[in-house]
Amino acid sequence: MRIPTLLLVLSFCAVVEAQQPAQPPAVRSPEVSADHRITFRVRAPNASKVTVFCECLTSEPALTKGTDGVWSVTVGPIEPDIYEYHFTVDGVDNLDQRNPVVKYNSRPNLIESVVEVPGASPMFYDVKPVPHGIVSMRYYPSKATGGIRRAFIYTPPNYDRSNGRLPVLYLLHGADGDETVWTQFGRVNLILDNLIAEKKVTPMIVVMPFAYAYPWHAGVAADKQRADFEKDLTEDLIPFVQANYRVSTDREQRALAGLSMGGGLTLAIGPRHLDLFSRLAVFSSGAGQNPEQSLAAIGKNAKAINDKVRLFWIGVGTEDGAMAGAKRTSDYLNSAGVKHIYKTTPGAHTWIVWRKYLNEVAPQIFPAQS
Repeated sequence: MRIPTLLLVLSFCAVVEAQQPAQPPAVRSPEVSADHRITFRVRAPNASKVTVFCECLTSEPALTKGTDGVWSVTVGPIEPDIYEYHFTVDGVDNLDQRNPVVKYNSRPNLIESVVEVPGASPMFYDVKPVPHGIVSMRYYPSKATGGIRRAFIYTPPNYDRSNGRLPVLYLLHGADGDETVWTQFGRVNLILDNLIAEKKVTPMIVVMPFAYAYPWHAGVAADKQRADFEKDLTEDLIPFVQANYRVSTDREQRALAGLSMGGGLTLAIGPRHLDLFSRLAVFSSGAGQNPEQSLAAIGKNAKAINDKVRLFWIGVGTEDGAMAGAKRTSDYLNSAGVKHIYKTTPGAHTWIVWRKYLNEVAPQIFPAQS
């Protein structure tokens, strides 16, 4: 009696399956070809217009609709790098729903899809067959904020098998970022692994904190955010790192750097704490509209800064909205007699620039020992 019942169930399932609408084939997007062209696709059968914004392009090309309701466009060849992009469908910005790789934010802002165009050989930020360091997630108590905070900390290859004290770089993210982004999007660990293997830098520890004292939803005023972060960095995080890692306690072996907002924090914090930092690097940032006011203390303290700061580096892209402020800052530092390096390069306010800056400036912060 069981066999007829089973046949009845199977027949019913077959009927139900036959009544289900056929699923369209999966859309592949983005598709990067061997000649460095990118094909973007999105299924939007009811849309009337679809365009794509990509950091790799100077315009937003329109996609063409196919008979299957899939819109597509092929662009390039594109220079090898890692790019953010999104679609605009009938005026509404959209992620590429077929691409799980995204650039996220710590505050409410547009999340972007990400596409990587590989080079003919590994890029400076790629995994190479070299010894690799470790990125650890560490929690530490913060008297400044009254809570427990998190930092990501890179230790170089063979750290656990050595016993010397190492220099340390405190590396800050920008607005909308958090303590994860220098690893996730900046690829700091891979860049340093490669530089160390090439004997271009001294092995170092890199500490990447959350550069806001409080999360955005706490509604804390900007002045308190900055003041409490400075206190957390100098009075809580640095002592925690010194107690838990083999880092040098000599200011000569401690550096501070950051991008965008983190660059502004570097400008504000570093010169006020010459007892802590001897090297400063600022990516895509400046001291605001009136650096003669915001950096007045630096101008009055030019001799001490010149005597104690071994590297004061400012870099900005020529297509970056922060360029005017960075230039004003450099001009003021020149007028005040503060020695520094000011460099412009092609590029906008983007990780494409910041990865390159880290790769360039890390060997200047802590050069390889001969």
